Amino acid sequence: MEVRIEQSWKEALAAEWEKPYFAELTRFVREEYGRAQVFPPGRQIFAAFDATPFHKVKVVILGQDPYHDDGQANGLCFSVNDGVALPPSLLNIYKELSDDLGIAPRASGDLSHWARQGVLLLNATLTVRAHQAGSHQNHGWEQFTDEAIMRLATEREHLVFILWGAYAQRKGAFINRMKHLVLTSAHPSPLSAYRGFFGSRPFSRTNEYLAAHGIEPIRW
Repeated sequence: MEVRIEQSWKEALAAEWEKPYFAELTRFVREEYGRAQVFPPGRQIFAAFDATPFHKVKVVILGQDPYHDDGQANGLCFSVNDGVALPPSLLNIYKELSDDLGIAPRASGDLSHWARQGVLLLNATLTVRAHQAGSHQNHGWEQFTDEAIMRLATEREHLVFILWGAYAQRKGAFINRMKHLVLTSAHPSPLSAYRGFFGSRPFSRTNEYLAAHGIEPIRW
C-alpha cells in the first residue's frame, strides 16, 4: 500500500504500513471520506509530518482531534488557515505567548511557520467527521501517532514535548525526562486555561532548553 507522507517519516514509520491495524484504519478512513464530510481535506491528513521532517523536529505539541467545524482543520494541531476565525484554544495560546514572550497576538491562526522551524503539531487522531468530535477515535490513529512519538523519543535527544491537558500527558507518559524536556500544564481550552495553562510559560521554557543544548530556538 502506498502512503503519501514525507520521506523521512515514511522511513521512520515503515513497519506500521504493513500492520493489520493500519490496513483496517486505511479502509475505515477511505470509507468515511466516501460517505461523510471528514476533516481535514484528504491531502492534509499527514500535513504535520510533511511540514516537519523526522530529523528536523525540535518540539512536539500534541493535540487530540482535528477541529471539526467547517473550514478549520488543516492537518496541524491548533492551527487554522488564514482568514478563519481563531478558535478559543488558539486565542488562549496566543494570549500566553504574548504574556510569556511579549509577542503580540496575530490575526492569522496559521501555525505553519512554527512547523517549518521544527515544531511538530501533531494530533493524536488525524481525521474526524464534520461536527462530531471524537468520531474517529479508537480506529487506529492513536496507535500510529503513539509510534511516531515513540520513534522521536527513542531515536532523538533534547526534544521538547509540550503536553497540554490530561489526554496529552497520558499519551506522553513514557517519554524519558532525562533525555528530553517534557512540559505539562492544563489545556488551553477556555474550560481549563485558568487552571494552570496561563502562566506556564511553555514558549520561553522551550527556547531556554533548546539554546542550552546548542539548538536554534523557535521564532514563535
